[in-house]
Parts: sequence; structure tokens; C-alpha cells
Amino acid sequence: MAQNVAAFMENVIAKNPAEREFHQAVEEVVESIWPVLEKRPEYRKAKILERSVEPERVILFRVPWVDDKGEVQVNKGFRIEMSSAIGPYKGGLRFHPSVNLGILKFLAFEQVWKNSLTTLPMGGGKGGSDFDPKGKSDLEVMRFTQSFMSELFRHIGPNTDVPAGDIGVGGREIGFLFGQYKKLRNEFVGVLTGKGRNWGGSLIRPEATGYGAVYFAANMLETRNETLEGKTALVSGSGNVFQYAAEKLLDLGAKPLTASDSSGYVYDEAGIDREKLAYIMELKNVKRGRIKEYAEKFSSAVYTPADASADHNPLWDHKADCAFPSATQNEINAKDAANLLKNGVYVVSEGANMPTVPEGVNQFVDAKILYGPGKAANAGGVAVSGLEMSQNSMRYNWTREEVDAKLLRIMKDIHDASAAAADEYGTPGNYVNGANIAGFVKVADTMLDQGVV
Repeated sequence: MAQNVAAFMENVIAKNPAEREFHQAVEEVVESIWPVLEKRPEYRKAKILERSVEPERVILFRVPWVDDKGEVQVNKGFRIEMSSAIGPYKGGLRFHPSVNLGILKFLAFEQVWKNSLTTLPMGGGKGGSDFDPKGKSDLEVMRFTQSFMSELFRHIGPNTDVPAGDIGVGGREIGFLFGQYKKLRNEFVGVLTGKGRNWGGSLIRPEATGYGAVYFAANMLETRNETLEGKTALVSGSGNVFQYAAEKLLDLGAKPLTASDSSGYVYDEAGIDREKLAYIMELKNVKRGRIKEYAEKFSSAVYTPADASADHNPLWDHKADCAFPSATQNEINAKDAANLLKNGVYVVSEGANMPTVPEGVNQFVDAKILYGPGKAANAGGVAVSGLEMSQNSMRYNWTREEVDAKLLRIMKDIHDASAAAADEYGTPGNYVNGANIAGFVKVADTMLDQGVV
């Protein structure tokens, strides 16, 4: 098997040079599903895997806009439409200086299997720009997003491609994007998710990714007859995913200990309670401040600035029961993973996309801890996006309780499908293999049904 995987990856790397994150995402999936290919020769004959690693469509465009000083700025815009086998392309838009083709292809590839796991009829896609909304005025963000949508609108639609938010794209950005789409197309349709509550948004959508990661952790713990009650948790990030993961941890009796941003992190041994969490939400969502201000406000917290030259992230070097990486890709390296295990962490549920490097994943799997990979554990966000699409189609809004109950059910179904697939292919408890296999088989069978397209 190893030789087959290596040969396949050699071809992928040759066709997609310098796209390290994409190579990493593909290799993880290929390693998991190769036993499926050996058991199901029809997949190999139809070149399902070879077709799956090639996007159906890649859209690249320029985004010119004018800043508050009257200077013309130019950014790159992207949309990767990876797979429409089981539904319209679905996946977020990311606005961040690190955005490039390889990162978006990795995210789109992951999105295909994640969306398949949700049981909802959604294909996979991803997009964004190297524009950085940090430090920009509302008017600058509006001008940029309107220029961005002035090209993107040609390629999306409620039955074609339905983007959402991601890093750097929150309620403000979604609002500007939707307004421009509506103006250009002269129609009010559910073309974006993560919309405001007054104009087609769903309750629980902002909370969904964070809530879902915690629900997935609770499902994993249930297999050992445990709950989150009384557990301590290391959580990275301070944005949307962090905020609602922390909120749900508090709901279920656990105690979050950390928060971070690009400047550094805070460790609060007393725990981040509801008052402190409310402060972080105000700090990040309204004041758009830095996490170090938390330590200035609360004496129980210690702030550690980020050190780009360090070989590990000290956030992951504290004693705890659980870890919820909720910031960005590859934020847990091999040494971080070793530190987590050394400090007693035995539950890892990924709120971010691919936040753990392969060497770290191997350590978690080998240690047989409860490890929920991002494509399963953080699927709650896109699941509720799918529920938002359903509500838009019906011109109807479910209550908060109804949406939360559906999210809880979906996360349970994702957990159970991943666990069952892992058992079927001889790796019980390995949610990495299970999630990849369960997501892949549904898409692969659909691709067989639809012919070579």
C-alpha cells in the first residue's frame, strides 16, 4: 500500500508544485482510503481518486479597490469549485494575507469530504483573497468586498455555488458581499450563508463550528462513558470558533484555560468564565483589540507574546484534559503534539481546518487518544450553513432550539459514521481513517452513478 500511495502522491506533487498544504491534505486522505480502493476495484477503474484531486473549476481574478487615502489597491481573488457530485459547491471565503492557490485547494479538497459527512446535499468549494481586513475601515472593507463580488457573482448562485465566511470574513463582510450580489443580480436569494438574522440568516450559524467541535468531543468521550463535566481545555484562537467552543464548554461543565491571536496567547489558570468570555467577545468583535488586553484586565491570566523563532507553541504546553485547536492550519507541530500528550491531554477536537501536522496526527493516533480531525469535528459550521440554505428555500426560519437540536443530531451522525467506517476497515477508534472513508465512499458512489464528468 505504501508504494501505491507514494506513487500517487508523486504524481499529485508533480502536477501541483509548491502547494504544500494541498499535498498534505491529499496524502492524509489517500493513506486512509487506499484499503477502500483495494476492496472496491470499480473506484480505481473509474479513476475516482484521480478525478477527486482535480478541481472541477478554478477561478482567479483581480480585485482593484480604492483605500481611504484615495490610493488604488489590487488584490487577488479566488474561487475553487472542487466537487459538485452531491450538491452545489459549498465552502467559505477567506480574506487573509496568507491566502494562495495551494491553501485554497487544500481547504476545498477537505470541504468535499466534510460536506459529505454532514449528510446534507452539498458539494465542496473554497475561495477568498489575499486582502487583509485587519486594520481596514468599514468603508475600505465595503469597497473591497463590492469589487470582489463584482466578479464572483458571475460564478455563484443558490443552485450552483454557495459561499460562506471563513477567516477574515464575518458578518460585516458577508453583509457587504450579499448587498452587492443582490444589486448586480436583482434578486434576493440564498447565495451566501452566514447572513444576518434579519435577511435570511439562521440562528446558531455563528456558533455552529465551535459548538459542533465540542459536541464531537462529547460524542467521543461518550464511547468511554465520560462527559465534559469537570474537564479542563486548552483552546486556541479568539475569533468566532474559539468564542463559541468556549461557550459550549462552559455549558457542558468544562473549563477553558487559554485564548490566542497572532500576537500571542493568554493562560488563565482560574479559567475563562462567562464574564471573561463576554470580555473577549467585546474585545474581538467590537473593539477589534489584541488578546494581551485580557491579561491587563484579569490578574489571574498570564500573557505570552508569540515567538516566530520558537520550535513549539507554549499554549499547548499546559496540563489539561482536552485541546480544541481553533485558529488555523498546522498550528500544532510535532513537539506541540508531544507536549499535549505529556501534559495529560487525551481529547483533541479540531475546530480549525487541518490544524495538526501529519507527525502530530500520527502521535495522537498511536497514543490512541480521542482525536477528532477537522473534517469531522468542525463540520458543524457548514452543517448549519446547509440548514440555512434549506430555510432560505422554504422562506422559513427555525427556532434556535430547532437548529441546535439538528446540529447536535448531525454531529452525532458524523461521529457514528466515522466510528463505523473505522471499525469496518480494521482501525477501530481511528477517527481520521473513519472520517476520510465515510466521506469518500458517499462521493465516490455518486461519481460512479453520474458517469465520467
